Order: sequence, then structure tokens, then C-alpha cells
Amino acid sequence: FDVHLIDPIDGLPDMVYAADGGFVLDNIAYGASFTYPERQPEGPAYMDWFRENGFDVKVPENINEGEGDFLLVGDVILAGTGFRSASNSHQELAELYGREVVTLELVNPSFYHLDTAIAVLDPQPGFIGPDGSGPNIAYLPSAFNEQGLTVLRERFPDAILVNEEDAAVLGLNSFGDGYNMVIASRATDFERQLRERGYNPIGVDLSELLLGGGGVKCCTLELRR
Repeated sequence: FDVHLIDPIDGLPDMVYAADGGFVLDNIAYGASFTYPERQPEGPAYMDWFRENGFDVKVPENINEGEGDFLLVGDVILAGTGFRSASNSHQELAELYGREVVTLELVNPSFYHLDTAIAVLDPQPGFIGPDGSGPNIAYLPSAFNEQGLTVLRERFPDAILVNEEDAAVLGLNSFGDGYNMVIASRATDFERQLRERGYNPIGVDLSELLLGGGGVKCCTLELRR
């Protein structure tokens, strides 16, 4: 991976949660528009960074918190709503990228962003597994309403189901390349399940980030040219 860094701005400590700063696909950066006033200046800050680094920037019309609530799984975008991102941002996203966007409503306030309730295990667009299956995910069932659960069960019948204990330490807030998965070291059962499925989990200590409600994925924004 080619890793880029963004400089912090005084008074915006939550910029460390880079995932929320936007969503980038096909060299187009869809900017964030935050729910809470204290985070709203982060949206323009990240959009400035995108412009300076050669991305086409789309200023959002609707409240959204970037990759915190938008996850690319193969060629489909899973989009969360319920606590932070407005559902009408999902239509904006679909029109911008010309991709299918699947809305999932979050119902547990402990999992306020989609990336705290779902981990993308196979992130590459067009991924096809050795058995001909598409990309897979892991998720916490109790984070979703019944409609969302039905969608997840139908689309990802072989998904890893993570228990409440591992989800509580933001075990699902992880990042991987289709084989290596960087996860919270305290998410021990999730680690076991990943190994059984042929992935290589890499546990890291996230105790300080967890105090602020974040994990590995919260600090990672994918830049897809």
C-alpha cells in the first residue's frame, strides 16, 4: 500500500479518524458533511487535501460521514444510516459513482457508524473467490434492524458473525487486503474465525483509540484512483 498522511489542524482532534473525512472511488472524492458542529470543519479540511492531491472533489449536499458509513464491497457500496449519515446521501452517492448503493439502518447507538458493525474482508472490486463466490464480510447482527439483516443474510450467506464482546472493542473496525486483516488484539474470537477462514489476522493494541470511540478502520481512508 502507498500510505499518505494528512497534517492535523489545531482544534480538530477527531481528524485522526480519517475514514470519516470522505469517500473516494474512481478518483472522485465525495466530501463529508458532519452531523455534529464540532466536527463540521473537518469536511472542508479533507476536501482541501483531496484537491491538493489530484482528486476530483464533490461537495456533498447531504449529511454524511464518509467511509465511516460507506463501505465498498466488490462493486457494491453498503451505506449506513440511523445515527450519523442521512439516508438521502445514499442517493447522492449512487448518482455520483453509478454504483449500486444498499442502505442499512443501524439501531444500536454503540455502533453508530457502519464501519463499527461491518468489516469488509475482500475489498478489491470484482473479487471472485476460489469457489466462485464474491467478496465477503463480517458483521454484528444486533447492530441492524430486521430489514437490514435480511439484506445481509441474502447477499452474504457465508459471512462471519461476530459476537458482542468482540464488537464492543471495535473488532469489526478493521482493515485488510483480502488476506491480511489488521484488527483489535482484544477481538479474540473474531481472530479465531478469520484464521479458520484462511485470513491472516494481525492484532494491534487500540486501547487509546478506543477511549475516543475509534479503531483501525476509523483511522484509515482508502484512496481509490
